Amino acid sequence: MSVSILIVDDEEDVGDLFRRRFRREIRNGDYALHFAVSGQNALEIIAQEVEPELMLILSDINMPGMSGLELLAEVKRMLPHLPVAMITAYGDDENRKKAQDLGASEFLTKPINFEELKSTISMLVKKKVA
Repeated sequence: MSVSILIVDDEEDVGDLFRRRFRREIRNGDYALHFAVSGQNALEIIAQEVEPELMLILSDINMPGMSGLELLAEVKRMLPHLPVAMITAYGDDENRKKAQDLGASEFLTKPINFEELKSTISMLVKKKVA
């Protein structure tokens, strides 16, 4: 079973970074990564019924247009059981509290520790599947 993850970030190099860091998992078919460059783009991808079915969203908070927190609220309205982990360069308590109040599963800070991220993904997917 592939873990299908949507990564939402307006920084163009994020896709390449995730592809490099998850190269082995992608090659083995463990992960299927999908990318969106904005909150609106993420909603369009979600509406397309991604295959395999999305199991997790990783979203930056600070993006132009629709913020990650606005995206989180919309995703939780549409798909309340889909785990969403928020990622930000600013680990401030206000954003953390807002994200938790809106239903974020996790709150991660940049730069991302990819070993920790892999553990977090595993934990969140096990919760979703259970």
